[in-house]
Amino acid sequence: MRASTSSIPIPSSSSRFSIFFFLLFALLALRSSSSDCSHFQHRAPMATVGGVRDSPVSQNSLETESLARFAVDEHNKKQNSLLEFARVVKAQEQVVAGTLHHLTLEAIEAGEKKLYEAKVWVKPWLNSKELQEFKPAGVASPFTSADLGVKKDGHKSGWQSVPTHDPQVQDAANHAIRTIQQRSNSLVPYVLHEVADAKAEVIDDFAKFNLLLKVKRGEKEEKFKVEVHKNNEGALHLNQMEQDHS
Repeated sequence: MRASTSSIPIPSSSSRFSIFFFLLFALLALRSSSSDCSHFQHRAPMATVGGVRDSPVSQNSLETESLARFAVDEHNKKQNSLLEFARVVKAQEQVVAGTLHHLTLEAIEAGEKKLYEAKVWVKPWLNSKELQEFKPAGVASPFTSADLGVKKDGHKSGWQSVPTHDPQVQDAANHAIRTIQQRSNSLVPYVLHEVADAKAEVIDDFAKFNLLLKVKRGEKEEKFKVEVHKNNEGALHLNQMEQDHS
């Protein structure tokens, strides 16, 4: 008795070619999809290239101060000037081929504090930095930028908010601190921590600054509301002062 055998169909040549090309197409499609995903994942972080972002904390860093000093030194060399670096007011950075640092800094020229804007291009892989731009931050006026907009057609315009980091505001704040120290019997010096709020007003030939100061005296923190007057010759006078307990 002969064992029965089941017949197994054998694909034709055309069927085998069809299956081969189907599998080849599927493999190529899979590789292409994988390649596209890896390309997307690799390029996604580059979306921020060229963007500028605020760095409010980094303005106090040693690196930012070093870049600002470099900008002032380079400007002095190129323009044969004698600017003296004072401090960094604002810092931003832009991701390019390296990093482009946008700096607003304060420098002293002939005893007068002025604001400047500088751009420093840093290329870490070349260990190099280059000053791209250095210019005044604003147009000068009798009382500088702190009073811009507070005087209209020679008439009193009332108190208006002004930047707390403006050199005129900082000068008025420092004068107030020195006067408070002189009037105090404290052996511990008062140190200006922050100008929390600033308003200015121009009347005739003098400016008035209304400031809220955060002050440190040793470990103790205090607040003072002060009004400082400045005449057109630059003389400062602390007109009013009261401690803020809020």
